[in-house]
Amino acid sequence: MVEKNLKRIDWFLVIFLIPLTLAGLITMKSFSPMEGAGDFFYKQIIWIVLSFGVFFLFCFIDFRFLKRTNVLVFLFLLFSGMLLLIFIIGSISHGAKSWFNLGFFSFQPVDMMKLILVLILAKYFSRRHVEIRDVKHIFVSGLYALVPFALVLLQPDFGSAMIIFCIWFGMALVSGISKTHLFFIVMSGVLAFAALWMFVFAPYQKDRIMNFLNPKTNIHSSGYNTVQSTIAVGSGQVIGKGLGFGTQSRLKFLPEYQTDFVFAAFSEEWGFIGSFLIFLLFGLVIWRILYSASFGASNFEILFGIGLAIFLMSHILVNIGMNLGLLPVAGIPLPFMSYGGSHLLTEFMGLGILASMRSYARSAHRDDIKNEFLGME
Repeated sequence: MVEKNLKRIDWFLVIFLIPLTLAGLITMKSFSPMEGAGDFFYKQIIWIVLSFGVFFLFCFIDFRFLKRTNVLVFLFLLFSGMLLLIFIIGSISHGAKSWFNLGFFSFQPVDMMKLILVLILAKYFSRRHVEIRDVKHIFVSGLYALVPFALVLLQPDFGSAMIIFCIWFGMALVSGISKTHLFFIVMSGVLAFAALWMFVFAPYQKDRIMNFLNPKTNIHSSGYNTVQSTIAVGSGQVIGKGLGFGTQSRLKFLPEYQTDFVFAAFSEEWGFIGSFLIFLLFGLVIWRILYSASFGASNFEILFGIGLAIFLMSHILVNIGMNLGLLPVAGIPLPFMSYGGSHLLTEFMGLGILASMRSYARSAHRDDIKNEFLGME
């Protein structure tokens, strides 16, 4: 039985994940002589061990119960409730009220909500595979994303709201949406953004977006982080300054080197070669996720795998984009590398669920699959 369960694990994926997590750890360790920096390193070791433990545990669980609508709706309502509760008892960090401070650790419920959104959209689109071109499914699926999007935006956490939109938009595209509907969505998004700009966005969020156009206009205030991160990345040149010699981080010019700007801190010390290896490892991780998704027993498993890839790619592109000065600073962690437990546990949970789904792919009954495609389940 143990040998059979071990076959569920994608060991290539594990091999690619290990150096990514180590890259984040090495970056934190190199700055451990700084005041308080050593705590990040040792705490992150604990989170990594726990996350891998969750991954292996989830690989051995049969997650077919997640295909039940009542289960997914319960999880969706549960974490939507947490996002509401956070306005009452949540803690403020970097201007956003998005954390539960439990004393010995902090918990950010939006991370789990992103994974639940992937699951519930996978369920919805898989049940409407034949009639997906009907425009009503854009609005219904959009409502699932709108609830967490609005609650997160009000915190305000612009970065997580952006990721939630990317998950919905990406999964809507791969579900078979028409080009006409795509144009409608894009235009609706432009109008929604205009409304958000006028009535919702806080001044500091507007500053972040304006810095996208020209970050050097206010380098002593809202554009400071962008400028310092691009300096750190560029100063690494080809082979980097060497481990422990990243001056931007060690001299505290680069803020949040352990979370939002861990890629910039890593690039300064390891240069273009190290950055290229990080890109390569991320690419291999996404490849293994999509490869596992291709073995899905039905559209639900396939769409979940694709949605998980979109979830991670959105985080990767937004985080590295803001580190390179190509996107506004959005406070988004880099998967597997940034410090923190909430996002790490969520990422490894998603990978564990996908591995478990692959284990029963070939044993699924064709009639059951056909019924799910036709929405008869």
